[in-house]
Amino acid sequence: MSYRSKEKASEVELENYEYRYYNELKKGSHRVKISNSEYRCPYCPGKRNPDYLFKELLDHASGVGSSRSRGVKEKARHLALERYMRRYLDVRDHSKPSLTKKKGDHAEPSAIAECTMPDGDQEFVYPWKGIIANIKTEQKDGKYVAESGTKLKEELSMNGFNPVKVHPLWNHGGHSGFASIDFKSDWAGFNSAILFEKRFEADHCGKREYYASKNRGDKLFGWVARRDDYESGGPIGIYLRKNADLKTISGKEKEDQMKASKLVLNLTNTLETKSMSLKQIQNKYHEISASLDKVMEEKEDILKKYNEEMREVQQRTSNRLERISSEHERATLHLKAQKQVLEQHEKQLQQREAQNETERRKLRKLRDEKIMNERATQEQKKADEKVLRLAEEQNREKEKLHKKIIELEKKLDAKQALELEIERLRGALQVMKHMGEDGDMEAKQKMDAIAQELKEKEEESADVEALNQTLIIMERKTNDELQDARKELITGLINWTIRGNIGIKRMGELESKPFLTATKRKFPDEEADEKGVELCSLWEDYLRDPSWHPFKIILGKEGSTKEIIDEEDEKLKNLKNEFGDEVYESVTKALKEMNEYNPSGRYIVPELWNFADERKATLKEGVEYLVKKWKTFRRKKR
Repeated sequence: MSYRSKEKASEVELENYEYRYYNELKKGSHRVKISNSEYRCPYCPGKRNPDYLFKELLDHASGVGSSRSRGVKEKARHLALERYMRRYLDVRDHSKPSLTKKKGDHAEPSAIAECTMPDGDQEFVYPWKGIIANIKTEQKDGKYVAESGTKLKEELSMNGFNPVKVHPLWNHGGHSGFASIDFKSDWAGFNSAILFEKRFEADHCGKREYYASKNRGDKLFGWVARRDDYESGGPIGIYLRKNADLKTISGKEKEDQMKASKLVLNLTNTLETKSMSLKQIQNKYHEISASLDKVMEEKEDILKKYNEEMREVQQRTSNRLERISSEHERATLHLKAQKQVLEQHEKQLQQREAQNETERRKLRKLRDEKIMNERATQEQKKADEKVLRLAEEQNREKEKLHKKIIELEKKLDAKQALELEIERLRGALQVMKHMGEDGDMEAKQKMDAIAQELKEKEEESADVEALNQTLIIMERKTNDELQDARKELITGLINWTIRGNIGIKRMGELESKPFLTATKRKFPDEEADEKGVELCSLWEDYLRDPSWHPFKIILGKEGSTKEIIDEEDEKLKNLKNEFGDEVYESVTKALKEMNEYNPSGRYIVPELWNFADERKATLKEGVEYLVKKWKTFRRKKR
């Protein structure tokens, strides 16, 4: 071991012994103070004159503690005695007034006094900060990590230390195992910091123990940050120099006194300013009061004049009312006579109005009949066109079905022919078997040939059946995939705000525009919109009602059945008669769509739609439209 390492080891050993003997003195294991003026060294009992004055015993302890010729334990005992005397027996320190408790501070004077040193104030890190060391870490992904500072803060708060925040300290390898604790920057925070340090020292987990211990285990060590921590290297010193400063207790007291003096001075200036303002306000009040008195006198004079004028006006008004009353009586008699004449005229006018109303009704009826005839003609034309279109579509569908039936019949004929051939061969084989029992060799050879051919035909039939089943499964699978793709495309386009030829149509949804148009013709403008919305909502409820089924079944030419709108349905007839064809067509259109897409559930179903051709869009059209829009969006984004 080198000389420097030996010297460092002896210093650590000296500190450990000093701390142990110092704790024994604090606990009262040795008696130092004999009387008010006499003291005794508990570690030098063999002296002739064992009693000392305080200064003499302090010099004795200091001399032995700094001697190079004494042993480690003897030096440690006297260093601990010197530290104990300066901390707990120095009469001069105790005679000085301790830091008084200012208004608003929560720190106890005793706690603050214990932190001062006789040879000058210690320098603490300010704002007050504590250090937690030996935090358990583990290595993850090449970095050291530990528990969060929040959990450590909660533990400290539960122990009554009132930390403001806990900052884990990091270095290039991850968590350093240290953490900085922020306390409040007032005296209450300082008291919490000192209590924090005392608690760790009482558990032998202070700063001295941390640096002296070789095997620290899982215990946490803690102390209050001072100058040596501030000026140290590593993550502690870097963090403290970056986020805090050094300050002595007396310096903090002076700073607080300066702040208090400045506050008092500001309050004094403010008070003087307020006093001057108050005097000015009082002078203004007296001026306004005198002015108000003068105004009140003028008001009383005006009020007297006003009352006199009002009496004269009332007298003149009374005379005028008497004249008006007499004139009113004469006018009343004249009006009664005129009323009788007007009542006679009214009766004559009512008779004429009744005659005019009858004529207007006749004209209105003729006009309505003419409009109904025109609409019936238009509807007949539309119906004829629809019948022609339906006939053409039916012919096209019939041709497609005919071709498909012929194709299926061919396949069926081929299958039946194969099955007949198999049955024929089986019969021939049975015959040959019966004949072969008594036959010759040639018959047996024919029977073997037929059996071989039968086997080949059966294998061919099995292959055809297997191929048919495979094609059916592939068709179903392909159809399912197409339906899933169609549903996904509908889901993607259902909220698309851009209008185009391809989009989503809500099948069975009722258009509100015809209802609003009809109610505007029937009701005043201020009620039309509200009535239109109510009517549309009512018919939406009718559409969703499964019990209402205004359809009838008709028989086609080839025995097929088809559902069409029952025009004799009571609700539809009343709707058409009351609100016109546009509303009727809107409702019947929604009914047809609902009956086609969701007859049992009676709710709106989204469908991929070709708005240009007014038909159901194919999946190919939807995908091409989506790709086109995506390419347009991509070009714009570039």
